[in-house]
Amino acid sequence: QEIAAKGGGILNSARLLRATDGEELLKQSEPRLREVMEMGTGAIEIKSGYGLDKDSECKMLATARELGQQHPIEVVTTFLGAHAVPEAFRNDPDAFIEYLIKDVLPEVGEKQLADYVDIFCETGYFEVHHMERLLKEAAPYGLRPKVHVNQFNSIGGIPSAVRHNALSVDHLEVMQEADYEALEGSSTIAVALPGCSLFLGIPYTPGRELIDRNIPLALATDLNPGSAPSGNMNLVVALACIKMKLTPEEAINAATINGAFAMGLEKSHGSITRGKKASVIITKPMPSIGYLPYAFGSNPIEQVIINGKFIHNH
Repeated sequence: QEIAAKGGGILNSARLLRATDGEELLKQSEPRLREVMEMGTGAIEIKSGYGLDKDSECKMLATARELGQQHPIEVVTTFLGAHAVPEAFRNDPDAFIEYLIKDVLPEVGEKQLADYVDIFCETGYFEVHHMERLLKEAAPYGLRPKVHVNQFNSIGGIPSAVRHNALSVDHLEVMQEADYEALEGSSTIAVALPGCSLFLGIPYTPGRELIDRNIPLALATDLNPGSAPSGNMNLVVALACIKMKLTPEEAINAATINGAFAMGLEKSHGSITRGKKASVIITKPMPSIGYLPYAFGSNPIEQVIINGKFIHNH
C-alpha cells in the first residue's frame, strides 16, 4: 500500500504493460511459463490486471490464451481488470468499475477471452459494493468469480463472494469468525498463497484452522512481479508445512487435486487417475513423500511429464 501511494506497484507495471505489444508480451511470457512447467506445474491460471484499460487487458488475456494453445500446459484465464484504480480514474473507483462493466467486460465476454472474473477487494482498492456490482454484471457472460480477499483486512469480502457463487477466494491472510462461517459448507475453495507472505513479510493464511474446520484448501504461487516473484510450487508446499502447519499429505493434496478444483479442472487434472491428463512429476530417489517439503531448498524433480509430453530431463 505504501509502494502504491508513491506511484509504484500495480500502476507502474500497468504503464510498462501498455507500452508492450502483444508479440513482445508473448515472447517475454514464454520463458516464465516454461520455467513453471519445468518445476512441475501442469495447469495454471493466468490473470490480466496489469493493463487497467480495454486494449491492454484484452491483450493480456489474448496472450494467455495463445500460450495455452502453444504449450501442453492447461491455461485458464481470469479477467482482473479491477486490480487497482488507474491514474485516469484517480480517487473515483465507482467510475472505473462502470468503465470496466460498460466498455471492457462486453469485449472480454463476447470474444471469450476469460474463463473467470477477479477483483482486488481490499481497503484502498475496491470495496465490497464494487465487487458485488462487477460480479453481478460478469455472471451473464459465464464468468464465475475467483477473487482476491482478506490480504490485509477483513472487510466482508468472503461472505459476499460466497453469496455470488465464487469458485475460490484467494489470499485469506487475515480471517475473522464470520469469514470461516461463510466458507463452511459452501462450494467456494479457500486458496492460500504463502509465497506472497514470505516475500512481503505478512501473516500466513491460517491453513491449519481452515482444514480443521473442513474448509477445502488449495495452494498456489501467486506468481507476480510485486508480491510473489516465484513460480516454485514445491517451495509453496514446503511453506504450507513449515509456516501454516499442514502435513506433507495435506499440502500436496492442496497443491494438486484441490488446486485443480479451484480452476474448474478437477475432471481432467489434479490426480494420477485413469482418464485424466498424464501430467506427473517423477522425483529423484527420496525416503518418503514428506521429503518434498522437508528439503525445500533442493530440486527434487527428475522428470516432468505434462499432458503425456516429457518437458524436462535433469
